[in-house]
Amino acid sequence: MRTLLKTYFGYDKFRPLQEEIVASVLAKRDCLVLMPTGGGKSLCYQLPALKFDGLTLVVSPLISLMKDQVDALQANGVAADFINSSLTQTEINRAMVRVRQERTKILYLAPERVAVPDFQAFLSALKVSLIAIDEAHCISEWGHDFRPEYRNLKTLRRDFPDAPVIALTATATRRVREDIIAQLELKEAQTFISSFNRPNLTYLVRPKRNAFNALLALLHKHQNEPTIIYCVSRKGTEELAADLRANNFNAMAYHAGLANDVRKETQEKFIRDEVPIVVATIAFGMGIDKPDVRLIVHYDMPRTLEGYYQETGRAGRDGLPSECVLFYSYGDKIKHDFFIDQIEDPSERNRAGDKLAQVIEYCEWQDCRRAYLLKYFGEEWERQDCGGCDVCLTPRAEFDATEIAQKILSAVVRTGERFGAGYVINVLRGANDKKIRERGHEGLSVFGIVQDFTIDELVQLINVLLARKLLVKNGHRYPTLGLTEAGRSWLKLRERIILPRPARGVEQRAAKTAGEIDFDRELFEKLRVLRKTLADERGVPPFVIFGDASLQEMAAYFPQRPESLSEIFGVGAEKLAHFGEAFLAVIRRHTLELGLEEQVAPARRPAKNRTVNRSGATYDETKKLVLQKLSLAEIAERRGLAEETIISHLERLVEFGAELDLDYLKPPPERLVEIKAAFEQSGGHFLTPVRAILGQEFSFAELRLVRLFLADS
Repeated sequence: MRTLLKTYFGYDKFRPLQEEIVASVLAKRDCLVLMPTGGGKSLCYQLPALKFDGLTLVVSPLISLMKDQVDALQANGVAADFINSSLTQTEINRAMVRVRQERTKILYLAPERVAVPDFQAFLSALKVSLIAIDEAHCISEWGHDFRPEYRNLKTLRRDFPDAPVIALTATATRRVREDIIAQLELKEAQTFISSFNRPNLTYLVRPKRNAFNALLALLHKHQNEPTIIYCVSRKGTEELAADLRANNFNAMAYHAGLANDVRKETQEKFIRDEVPIVVATIAFGMGIDKPDVRLIVHYDMPRTLEGYYQETGRAGRDGLPSECVLFYSYGDKIKHDFFIDQIEDPSERNRAGDKLAQVIEYCEWQDCRRAYLLKYFGEEWERQDCGGCDVCLTPRAEFDATEIAQKILSAVVRTGERFGAGYVINVLRGANDKKIRERGHEGLSVFGIVQDFTIDELVQLINVLLARKLLVKNGHRYPTLGLTEAGRSWLKLRERIILPRPARGVEQRAAKTAGEIDFDRELFEKLRVLRKTLADERGVPPFVIFGDASLQEMAAYFPQRPESLSEIFGVGAEKLAHFGEAFLAVIRRHTLELGLEEQVAPARRPAKNRTVNRSGATYDETKKLVLQKLSLAEIAERRGLAEETIISHLERLVEFGAELDLDYLKPPPERLVEIKAAFEQSGGHFLTPVRAILGQEFSFAELRLVRLFLADS
């Protein structure tokens, strides 16, 4: 499995829990996997799929993600297909033929497709070895994104009783996890819960005052870096995108009310690095598989912590440092209350109110935000300073808060524990307020006794007292402050209490995020340009070629040979064969100009048997079929791979000096002469200029094949 991991995905080792999950799936046990976005969930079923004889079915609600994942798998040499409503009937029929002929190893489906009788009949004739249910929380009414069509998926369990089922999600409380197991009828399911901590993400909550200028400053900081901004309304996304464009930022709106072709175009441009900023509705979200998003902004407050965590999880999926900024205003609660009021079912309405209250508590929290998020999902965070949230990054001196805490708690008690924080603060500060006078509260002993703290500072102190469990909020719509038993006991005993001093615009220190390395920025940009060119040639997103983490390592260690390039993170045998020489050429040229030398990359687990001559290697299998004089199409069909992947095997075999007679694969003489002439005219070995000379009737696969013969001549 480690050999397959390196060959097809370019990784030298598993991430936490992946190895155990893969082993469990290979043992044909049902599994429930709870792993944060970017934690490597997909590999948990993609890798076993390569080992099983039959087909792996993957059910996902994110139609827009399927093509990206299939493109990425095909680029890695894995035979994958998808069937959903974005395809024409002709394209669906072709995909079904490939599946019937066992030329496909992994098939992605939308949940609605499983309920179609004709499609059920099609599935029933297949040899299915594994069923993967992605975004499994959608099956639970207790989840934040319930989808009724997911309830149809239990039929897969009954139709394929011998195939193990792996259910995967990034966000699920204990109750949701139990519901997933019950609804999918998982048998003696092994549950794997990965840490929810994303150490490369920095969580920042900022007051929603002068928010637009603050947003512009953030975008300048992350100039030209992929960014998603979430708004609560469709109109809000369009207005904000227009305002950003008026300030010279390339931004597009994305919401459910736009025409399908507009949404598709926006998503394609974002994924292909042609539009760096997308403004999207929280409700609709962005189903994307883009690993290099560097900034997530919640311009409006999210409705649930599950949704917030999932949306922030779209940042930094490649493990590199990224920021998640939430602009908080209690006024946003009113917008959400309007939607909650439309919910007819009382219990569901109460659940929605509970979830919104938790978001507000998170925003007003005065201790580590990372610890709050992790605890919400059942994980304890033992460190005092996470180094990656606005609370921990803001130096906060402590002070003796005994007197001010007594005043706050006393004011809550004297006003009858029937009012919110704003009213209590007005009483403490002696505000000339009509409601205070109507209730006679201007005559209380606590009226006007606090003059040395601002309103903002008192709000922060009340939030700290809530976090320390001396105060509690009661109710959702109009929450009131009350004392806990601990609060009553403390007020009675008058014990000394030390609290963080309220922040007064103190500068934050730099975040200590994981995943940072020093690299040559100029070379990194050159490699990004090459990546974009190669991606456009193949009609795939740039990250399918290589992720930012791979390019940063190339720009840090300057590999000069295929062997050293293969040690770079994310460079597997397939990608080395496909793209290695192009990237090495750019690196060599840059290092030659600046007099730089190759650096030794950090030691990783030694690769085992990575020569092309190893027994059972993917190259050996291709070599055997070439020796039988089979055509490219026949070899691809036998291997269940794309023809481009077979050509990459041939390139690698030739590079290693394998004895092969490839003349029988040459195109007709007249085409061969024309292609050779175009290569000579272009003055190099790159495919794009050659195809520009020849035109669309010559495929990149054919050009790559002819390039092999040029290398021999």
